[in-house]
Amino acid sequence: MSTNPSPSATEVEHAAHEHDSESPSSARKYIDAVLEQSFRHLFGPTATPEQPRRHDVVSIAKLTSALSGYLSPEEIKEVKAAFHFSDEAHLGQYRQSGEPYITHPVAVAEICAAWKLDAQSIMAALLHDVMEDQGVTKTELAERFGAKVAELVDGLSKLDKMEFRNREEAQAENFRKMLLAMARDVRVILVKLADRLHNMRTLGAVPPEKRRRVARETLDIYAPIAHRLGLNNTYRELQDLSFANFNPHRYATLEKAVKAARGNRREVVGKILESVQRAISDAKLDAEVTGREKTIFSIYKKMRDKQLSFSQVLDVYGFRVVVESALECYTCLGALHALYKPVPGKFKDYIAIPKVNGYQSLHTTLVGPFGAPIEFQVRTRKMHEIAEAGVAAHWLYKNGGADLNDVQKRAHQWLKSLLDIQSEVGDSSEFLEHVKIDLFPDAVYVFTPKSKIMALPRGATALDFAYSIHSDLGNQCVAVKINNELLPLRTELKSGDIVEVITAPYSKPNPAWLGFVRTGKARTAIRHYLKTMRLNESVQLGERLVDQSLKGYGLSLADVTPEVWDKLVLWTGNKNRQEIFADIGLGRRVAAVMAKRIEVLMSGREGHEADDENPRAEQGATPSAPPVVITGTEGMSVQLSACCRPIPGDDIMGYIGIGLGMAIHTTDCRVAQRIHRRDPGRWIDVAWAPQPGRLFDVAIKVLVKNTKGVFARVAADITSADANIVHIAMDEDQSQESTFLRFVIQVSDRVHLANVMRRVRTNPDVMRIARERPSEEGHRHHDGGMRIERERADY
Repeated sequence: MSTNPSPSATEVEHAAHEHDSESPSSARKYIDAVLEQSFRHLFGPTATPEQPRRHDVVSIAKLTSALSGYLSPEEIKEVKAAFHFSDEAHLGQYRQSGEPYITHPVAVAEICAAWKLDAQSIMAALLHDVMEDQGVTKTELAERFGAKVAELVDGLSKLDKMEFRNREEAQAENFRKMLLAMARDVRVILVKLADRLHNMRTLGAVPPEKRRRVARETLDIYAPIAHRLGLNNTYRELQDLSFANFNPHRYATLEKAVKAARGNRREVVGKILESVQRAISDAKLDAEVTGREKTIFSIYKKMRDKQLSFSQVLDVYGFRVVVESALECYTCLGALHALYKPVPGKFKDYIAIPKVNGYQSLHTTLVGPFGAPIEFQVRTRKMHEIAEAGVAAHWLYKNGGADLNDVQKRAHQWLKSLLDIQSEVGDSSEFLEHVKIDLFPDAVYVFTPKSKIMALPRGATALDFAYSIHSDLGNQCVAVKINNELLPLRTELKSGDIVEVITAPYSKPNPAWLGFVRTGKARTAIRHYLKTMRLNESVQLGERLVDQSLKGYGLSLADVTPEVWDKLVLWTGNKNRQEIFADIGLGRRVAAVMAKRIEVLMSGREGHEADDENPRAEQGATPSAPPVVITGTEGMSVQLSACCRPIPGDDIMGYIGIGLGMAIHTTDCRVAQRIHRRDPGRWIDVAWAPQPGRLFDVAIKVLVKNTKGVFARVAADITSADANIVHIAMDEDQSQESTFLRFVIQVSDRVHLANVMRRVRTNPDVMRIARERPSEEGHRHHDGGMRIERERADY
């Protein structure tokens, strides 16, 4: 093998330029240069001529030809420089197909050129693997091609130098890096989609297991992102390619069936096309009518979702009508409905209410001449451009006007939401989970009271709506009105709903909300709030518990010196005193032990106490320590147990569960008594504050005569006694002369509850009323760190 350095791609390009002249010597130079380049790519730096590898000569002629239509000569020169740099960096590197690796970045750049992306994007496409594969630094790229190109390439590069516990963690972290780069510059994801599209087109050389993994990843992440950004052509191709590689047998079977059906339906399609064109012409419209076949994957998805055989999928073929104006869209719709009968409930107006990615069109399904349903899409030319290219239309169609600006605005809003999620999640896997939630293409469109349209994923609740407007609105949400009707926060929204959010300044997110919210933004905001508030409230509870315990020694937290705190932190192994308090508030440490240790340190008896060695020991309460005062406003660190629903006036006791804070029970609660027998060391004395700062939930059970309107009359009695009704239930069996009504109401204390019950007893329909403990029947819950059963209350 020759030791002489091979000519660079720059020399080959120069030789090709010389070949444009008519001299024989330049032609000879050109041929020699091409052969040299071929030899270099064929054998690489370590291969020998005896081991040839066949492939085409790498050229960017096709790329530069495409770029010449919209880039300046100076910009094309910069693109060529990026190609030469990439060509040198990937020297000797091959794809699994056997082709020189440089063919891949060139193909990615050609896809970007088809979208008419700018010069920086084309350069990033050519350079997108040089950092990851060849060790080129971001600084080096910035010096050669500018900071913007370096930023784009960095956003496209994986984090291979970091250590991850497993492939899933690495994938999640890499996605987070890419998506955040995309949020800063949308060109990152456009180049990445071009990269993934070419990889999917050439996946055949990859081993089957990796092929399935890449296909699954594409279907789960990249195809939905393409759809979310409105790149529908790319979206459909990625879906089909993923399906073909993930399940090749089913794809081949369906493809064969579609081809066979295509021949059988050609005559029918031709007849429909002729009829539609005639009807549109009669309506004096200048329109372009085209037939379109559904993709293999969309047919498969319909068969799977609706449990249909291929022969039962009748709308394999559809038609698209492109007109000049929005008004003509509706005129055309009328002509189509006059030609064929519309299928009820199958009309969607995405012109009046565009999809979340900016897509606009009229969709209608009609009954064709042979009884089969036919889907029509009617749109303007600009709508069609946006429908096919989405956010890339910004580069494809420079004079798109307000329609394109709206698409960019929608894309920007979604990308900004990614940054909001990122700022509040704990790790990459959680971030990816929330992004996946928001990538679902289906959406519902609802209105604010001021008629602003909001788009949410299908299945989104009223609480999701509140969080979509602002995190603070969601955090303080207590109720919603949907179409002027008061409904639960978990109510799923339907398109056209008018939603009004009702807030209260004292309201806080409930952990139970995580069980029904649908959007990533809502889940992230709730988790972030709960995590932050739980820590703060646990610190406050820990401070109170230690302070109460210190009173048994005639001390208070104000007496503890910084030197004592330093020794205590060293003794416990915590980072600081806040962490000690949080551990105590969460039940991981015992306040009495901390109080005793503080007393020892302050008295100078350190080292003389045999029981000082275990900072996590479970010991009884400090002698003479007063009870901890409960206001009911402590937050998540102090929970009023659902098994007995204590209210001020009840005798109560507190249980410090490991990692769960304090649970308050009534002293006669059977659940509490059972836990006390098993775990007596974690109970402390507690007492109600003279004036608790909130209302408390309590359940009552009312036996009433089964008469018309009794429900409303009893509810009116309760509210007239100044109690709020939280929940209402009635026995399902209405055939008896009497029935039970169950209410969860809010009262200030036992005296208030007695007044409510006295008021209800005055109703002639009421036969009996009593306070009720929640039934244990068919229900289990966690309390105090243990799995326990709810006790059935006596009635």
